[in-house]
Amino acid sequence: MQGLMAEAVPLFERDGGCKVAVEIGLTSALRKAIADGAVFDIALLPRGDVDALARDGRITTGSVTDIARSAIGVAVRAGAPKPDITTVDAFKRAVLQAGSVTYSDGPSGLYVAGLMERLGLAEAIKSKTKLTTGPVAELLARGEAELGLQQIVAILPVKGADLVGPLPAELQNIIVYAAGLSARSANGEAARKFIAFTATPEVVDLIRAKGMEPG
Repeated sequence: MQGLMAEAVPLFERDGGCKVAVEIGLTSALRKAIADGAVFDIALLPRGDVDALARDGRITTGSVTDIARSAIGVAVRAGAPKPDITTVDAFKRAVLQAGSVTYSDGPSGLYVAGLMERLGLAEAIKSKTKLTTGPVAELLARGEAELGLQQIVAILPVKGADLVGPLPAELQNIIVYAAGLSARSANGEAARKFIAFTATPEVVDLIRAKGMEPG
């Protein structure tokens, strides 16, 4: 979302005639700030978190709008052979044959860890698994890991790593990012315009360029 907002906000400011202040943070930190009474106009978070804030009365009922859908992908070091991951069995072989596997300790990493358990791979790859707090593609680029799994949006910006492709559909975990209007917004009209702006062709092109799909 940070990369998307960095490009989408100036376009809105150019066309919308108002300035936008963006605060970037972990989902948990932003949710706590909102629960503690933070003043804001729009919350842009995973859909489940926005829905929870709406149930708590922090987000205006009926204002929640899906913005982008983010899938988990597989990556390797730039120039390295790309394994076949087109089927579940092919993906399992790629994981088992990799010299090392890396994923994050964030939301996508939690899903990947559970996926490895489901597929019966966790124990087999335990000794060659490397967790990271940052982009897994950076470890790949430095040659510190052979195969990486993370949201595609976090893979594409890193030079030195190549996207192999998304996880097979049967294994995929889509994270939907949604926007919701603050129940106490003092700039409701402008906020609604910004949410609507995220569905314009300009922003849709940006969303796809970041490795996501429009909501």
